[in-house]
Parts: sequence; C-alpha cells; structure tokens
Amino acid sequence: MKRAIVAIVVLGLCLPIAHAGKLIETGWDHANPERMRQNLQVMEQTPFQGLVIQFSGPGGQPQYRYVHSGEVWDESAIPGIIADLQAVQPEQLKDRFLQVNANPGDVDWFDDAGWEQIVHHWRLAARVAKQGGLTGILFDPEPYRDPWRQFSYAAQPQAAEHSFADYYAKARQRGREVMTAVAEEFPDITLFCYFMLSVTGAAADLDAPIDGLVGHSYGLYPPFIDGWLDVAPETVTFVDGCERAYLFTTQLDYLGAANRIRNTCQRLISPENRRTYRAQTQVSFGIYLDAYANPPDSRYYIDPGDLTPTQKLQANVATALDVADEYVWVYGEQASWWPTPNTRAAAASWEERLPGIDAALRSAADPAGYVEWLMAQRGDALENLFVDGDFSGDAPAGADGAAQPDWEQGDAPPGWSFWQADEAGRPGWDREVGHDAPGSGTLTAVSGGCLIQSIEVRPGEAYGVSAWRRIQGEGSATIRVRWQTPEGQWHAEQLDRMLGTSAPAGEWGLLAGMVTVPDGAGKLIVLLQAGGQRSDEDVIWWDDVVVFRAE
Repeated sequence: MKRAIVAIVVLGLCLPIAHAGKLIETGWDHANPERMRQNLQVMEQTPFQGLVIQFSGPGGQPQYRYVHSGEVWDESAIPGIIADLQAVQPEQLKDRFLQVNANPGDVDWFDDAGWEQIVHHWRLAARVAKQGGLTGILFDPEPYRDPWRQFSYAAQPQAAEHSFADYYAKARQRGREVMTAVAEEFPDITLFCYFMLSVTGAAADLDAPIDGLVGHSYGLYPPFIDGWLDVAPETVTFVDGCERAYLFTTQLDYLGAANRIRNTCQRLISPENRRTYRAQTQVSFGIYLDAYANPPDSRYYIDPGDLTPTQKLQANVATALDVADEYVWVYGEQASWWPTPNTRAAAASWEERLPGIDAALRSAADPAGYVEWLMAQRGDALENLFVDGDFSGDAPAGADGAAQPDWEQGDAPPGWSFWQADEAGRPGWDREVGHDAPGSGTLTAVSGGCLIQSIEVRPGEAYGVSAWRRIQGEGSATIRVRWQTPEGQWHAEQLDRMLGTSAPAGEWGLLAGMVTVPDGAGKLIVLLQAGGQRSDEDVIWWDDVVVFRAE
C-alpha cells in the first residue's frame, strides 16, 4: 500500500470545524526586529501564522512603541529597524504587526504640541510597518503607567477646565489626525487592536451610550476610534481583538461577543460612520495561555473540567477560530516560544508548561497543515479504514461500495461505488497515473457525480478524512462527508462537511479535514465529487484517500 495522509483530532477531542483562520503570537516573549532576524529559524517552527513585533531598537532601546508621548524622539535607530525587518522573509509567519502602546498617556487631549508629537510617532510606526513589509500595527490601548490613563476623562490634566463633551469632540479630532498620518504612510494597513469598542460594549445598551462613557476608564476611546473612521480609506482594515475573551469557555461566549462587536457596539460611534465600521472591522479573540497554567485560585484560571488544560485550550482555540473573521491572538507571560531577554518568560517553554500545546494549536488552527506535520511524526503507523484508498487494486475479492439503489459499481475502482445526476459521465481506474505511485480513481465528463465509499461508525467518534486530487480541463473537485443511520437512511444533512483545496488544477492538491459523528448516525459516507465537467477531455484523478479514527 502507498503511504497516505490523514488529518485527525489530536487528543481525541470532538472539535468545531474552524475555517481558515490565523493564530498570532504575542506576549512577554515579544521579539523585536533584531531578535526576529536572529531567531527566525526557531520561530518558523512554532504553530503560528503571524506574530507581534516590538517596536524597539537594538538591545530593546529606544522603546519606540510608547507612541503616546509628547517627547521628541531620537530617530537614529529607525533605518536599522527597517533594515532588520526587510531582511526577514518568513515562509510561515506571514502576518506580522508592529506593536505600539497608548503609553505613557501623559499628554492631555487639548495639548496641541504634545499631540503633534503623538501623531508623528504614529506616522513613524506606520512608515516602519510599511517599509518593513509588515501587515500592519498592533495597538495596545491599556495604561500601564499610573497615574496616566489616555482614555480616562477623570485622568486628564485639564479635566476641570473642559466638559466630557468637549473632550469627546477633541478625542475624535485626534483620531482623525492620527489616522490621516497613518493612512498617508500605509494606505492598506491592518490596524489590529487588543480591543476596540468591545471594551466599552456595555455602554451601547443605554438609550444614551455617552452616559456610560463619562466615568469609564476607556470613555474617550470610542470617539478616538470614531475619528479613525472619519478619514480611513476603504483599504484600511480594523481588528477588534476582544481581550475580554481571555476567560471564554463556550461557543456561546464567542458568538455573543462577536454579535456585540459587529452589531450592538455600532451605537458607540456616529451614525455616518457605522457603514464603514461594519465593512472594515473584523472580530478577533484573545487567548490567554496563563489561564490554562495558573492555579485554581488565580483570577485568570480556566477550569478544564473533565479535560486536561491543553485539551481545553485546544477546544477554545478551535471555537475562537470558527467564530472570528480572520485572527485569533495567543498571549502568554510565564513561558516562551523562542529566545527572549524577559527572564520570567525565558524560565520555561510553553511545551514544558502545557505539554502537547504545539500539536493542539496546530490541529486547531490549520488542520490540513497539521496533516502533513502529523504524518511526519507518525510515519507508517496510521491505519486507513477505507478499502483500496490508494487505488492500487488491493481491495478484497468481491469488495464493492454499492449500498444504495442508485449507486453503481460498474467501472468504478474496486471497493468504490459511483453515482451521477445524469448519464453523460463515467468513473474509471487509471493504473498508470497516481499521486506518489501508479493508481488512481477517475471521473470523466461528469457534470455532477461522485465516487463513494462508507464505513460503520458510532455517535461521538471523531475521524480524519483526506485525499489528493488532480484536474484536467474543466470541472471542480471536492469531498463531501455525509451521514446515514445504521439502517442506511440519509441523516443530519445540515452537518455534512465539505472539503476543498486551492491547489492549481493541474497539480495534485490535498483535501483534508476532521469530522465528528452526530447522534443517530451509524455510517460515514465519503463522496469524491466532480462537478461542471463537459467532455471526455475533462478528467479528475483521485488518490490516497484515507479515513482514520481519532483516538
């Protein structure tokens, strides 16, 4: 038998199916441009698709990330930072963000000279991100240096001289100034925020939301965002990272927060900007790793219940990716993923703190990519439950896949059935063409049809499904996983699972995914589908089809 590849559910969990999302690493082990250049090979071995990069010079100085300062910067280190960023060309960590903070936050909103410097600092950050080939900026609005709090009305030096309404208008003005500068430098920037309106979302429930902002520690943040929206070109993308998701544990938690961000929170901005907000703002979620490693008496602790902490983390990450628009960010403090000068983070690796975390994150974020990673780990130990999935002709004598009146075996490969909507097409067994060895199943001139095979299953079991396809001429190739009752009746159609690939038609492309058997099902049916073929010149080859029971 030829070697084949399968995606499984690591640790035996039944997980939601996440769409193609991206995990962004951030935390106390932040790399700056210099350290990323030095450690890229190690960083590329982690389960992330992107990361946050600290905006600082060699050795961590100067700390340019503190953009909300009225100080005039020494910009002599900026060219070196850009050079370090340009020298890095990651194959995996494609989505990279330059970190800036709303610190020290000691400039009053009415201080024109101070805000001239803040706007310039934002401009420099956007310029470095653009010229350094990054995706955008990561903005952390949280105050870390008391007594200054940039977005708190009560903390403003001139609060006794101006009303909240005055500050509200001024914050919107400053938002316009900042976004004008940023967009001039980086018109298609992604501005990723640890949180946006999600932090003040409760105020949106009021008839007059502004009443809920006056005493809020982030009360001036919504008008600042409103100012961004006033002038942001349609090419700018905003991301609300919803840091409050740190302690989310259910799908309802994530869905509720996503609904609030996308809908309810619109009431915190001006009516004229709500269309821009809806069109250009993405929902993201923060995952706090320490909550899975902390003791139960910690404020930030997630009870794993009957699962291990790593299993609970995996389930939450999969759910977050399923609900988020594109990104889920993973933040940690008490361990590291790569070399860091932060002594607390450097004390242990995350694999030491949470054994199995690497595999858990890979399987949740990138099932198809995890397939290849897992295959390298497992070698030939995988057991294929399908008959002759490699089309080598090793099916047992008399094996066929016919189980329904309208399924035919005919010219289908041994162990497989065939169905089509009309009589124009045909199945076949190509003994010469194959993915990595001779032998493949074919569909020719099929406008709508499939090769079919099934296995018996039980509710709650998790399976991996994978196959390779190549296309000649017109037509599309997809996998559909369906369910039947033990008696052979179609079941739970709403839970059918479709798999596809973006590989070019003339090349072999991997389709892979994970499924969980629903209640009432007794059979798992795999359909290797063809659609849109018109002539005998249109052929789809299928090979190395694997169905694997997750343990």
